[in-house]
Amino acid sequence: MQVCSKCHHSNPDTATYCENCEADLRNFSNTAIALQRMQKNPRIRYVRISVAHDACPACMEVQGTYSKEEVPTLPVEGCSHGLGCRCMYEPVLEEIYP
Repeated sequence: MQVCSKCHHSNPDTATYCENCEADLRNFSNTAIALQRMQKNPRIRYVRISVAHDACPACMEVQGTYSKEEVPTLPVEGCSHGLGCRCMYEPVLEEIYP
């Protein structure tokens, strides 16, 4: 499920636009907003994609650490899990304390 950051409506992984407010989920899903914030944060060096222990093969394939410019978008295209894509972005910090 994708959650729209504008109206908080839950949408299927395959949706491109929010079913409620028609926002572009490629830019305005909670996951897309989280990635944008990580990419703008200078303390974050890399972005890790973590997957559930029972993830589908498509999600298992994208698991790993990426540069901020090369991280794949979520939800994973081709995810076949019954609950949908449950992958998450995690920041990898350059330094923990200022």
